[in-house]
Formats: sequence, C-alpha cells, structure tokens
Amino acid sequence: MSSADSNKAVVKDFIDGLFTKGDLGAVDTYLAEDFVNHDPPFGVTADREGMRTAGGMMRAAFPDWRSELHELIAEGDLVVERFTAGGTHRGEVMGVPATGKVISLPGINIFRLRDGLIVERWGRLDDLSFLKQLGVVPA
Repeated sequence: MSSADSNKAVVKDFIDGLFTKGDLGAVDTYLAEDFVNHDPPFGVTADREGMRTAGGMMRAAFPDWRSELHELIAEGDLVVERFTAGGTHRGEVMGVPATGKVISLPGINIFRLRDGLIVERWGRLDDLSFLKQLGVVPA
C-alpha cells in the first residue's frame, strides 16, 4: 500500500469512527497528541478534545449522524475529503431543541498526516445552510 493510500485509509477510518459510528475513542486512535484544528467547528477548542467534543455534540443531537464520503484525494502528507454529513435532529444543539428534521451538512476537510496520525485539519462546512435547516437563520 502506498503512503497516499495509507493516509487515505487513516482519514476514512477516523471519519467513520468518530462521525458515523460515534466512537469518541477514534480521537485517541487517529489524532496525534499535538493535533491542531485550524478551523474548529461549532466553537470547540482547536485540539484533540475539541474534536472529541464536536463528535459527541453531533452524536447527542443527531443519534443517526453519519458522514457520506464523496471524494478522498491524497498527495504527499495531505488528504482532502469532500463529504456530506447528516442525521435526524433528535436532541438540543447550539441552543435549538430537537426538531425531528433530517439535516445535512456538506463540507470539505484537508488533513495533514505524520507517521500514520492526523496532525492538522483545515475545513469548510456549509454552516449557513446548517443554521437555516435548524431554523436559527431565516431561510
């Protein structure tokens, strides 16, 4: 297996573990101790614990939350992921009580890996669409 393929497998396993299966231990398995999240979602901290918090928050609010991978591209120590995540809004999130709506969140992540672990993440999520679906922002 090439380095690019190995890095893609790490990213896929991390996303599947944390966001699709809701395994908060995926943070310990796939993120380096010095992990830095350059674009932390939902106001969480920029470290491993922030990523664990984001995963736990989404699982609590959307018990069926899952991430659908559209593309995974690797070059050197970088892996780019294009995805759409989503689930049924069954619990409070960002002050919004459960609506029962199916919510989707498209996005793109760039991960940098070192020695088989993720050390950095840059990402763009469609936050505005997410907030509109929750009813926080007018459609």
